[in-house]
Amino acid sequence: MRTLATLMLALIGLTSAIVGQAASDAPLTLERVVIDIERTRSLPLRIYLPRDRNPAPVILFSHGLGGSRDGNAYLGTHWAASGYVVVFLQHPGSDAAVWQGVPPADRRAALKGAADIENFIARVRDVPVVLDALERWNSESGDELAGRMNLQRIGMSGHSFGAITTQAVAGQQFLRGGHNFTDPRIDAALMMSPSAPRRGGRIESAFENVRIPWLLMTGTRDTAVIGDATVDSRLAVFPALPAGRKFELVLDRAEHSAFSDRALPGDREPRNPNHHRAILALSTAFWDAWLKDDLAAQRRLQSEAARSALEAADRWQWK
Repeated sequence: MRTLATLMLALIGLTSAIVGQAASDAPLTLERVVIDIERTRSLPLRIYLPRDRNPAPVILFSHGLGGSRDGNAYLGTHWAASGYVVVFLQHPGSDAAVWQGVPPADRRAALKGAADIENFIARVRDVPVVLDALERWNSESGDELAGRMNLQRIGMSGHSFGAITTQAVAGQQFLRGGHNFTDPRIDAALMMSPSAPRRGGRIESAFENVRIPWLLMTGTRDTAVIGDATVDSRLAVFPALPAGRKFELVLDRAEHSAFSDRALPGDREPRNPNHHRAILALSTAFWDAWLKDDLAAQRRLQSEAARSALEAADRWQWK
């Protein structure tokens, strides 16, 4: 728990409201805004709640460059239906506002400008502020979220820029400057389209202090124009991780957008519907294994049984 002074940096957006309640078994959807007074920064959230009101483990999700809390709803819906409170963060400065209203010819430059160190630092600092707010809401009598979260079990996840954000708060060391953004409250981490560090010594040194379970997901065509990420740079992360509860999924012919709700302009491959099935099956098993201490899920992930959701050319490995 943080001090009261720190907790006061995260205030409830008073206009929070239930915005989704379709089928009787569908997760509830709650929208809020966390205000960080110290940084004069407002963080929109979308929270997916399971129907069961018992305290549930929590999963945070950080969007990619130019995204928002509205994206990747297929993950929030599925994970919440599987018994998790799922919190989608929106990061001002690198969210959809970067390109919305910008002429199409200028959007790439606008997005490239937002993929800078200042926004990276802002993102990683957003995570503990949101965790502080969740602690406050969970303990505040009369709050819609009171008693709904098991904050002794927290997962962190993200795609692309959100994967870099996740790596930073889940154990990666930044060799230049010696920065450490690890939040000890995070118990497991899932990175979709991870990235290897580009400079500053041996890659293994950046990951040698990773102590929690990591699951990496990428594809054989998972490149990104902005940031010049290559398939090789994404695949370099897994070998550099210390052994023990580390996993990697490589989806055959999956492009960068395979982990999102929809295709991106310039995609070359038709979307494979089995990619989302595999992502959901293995991610949920991963959360169950390490956030619910499900021994059967742990055994399944560390065996060929995990391949049951995959196609023949997909790759699954662990160490």
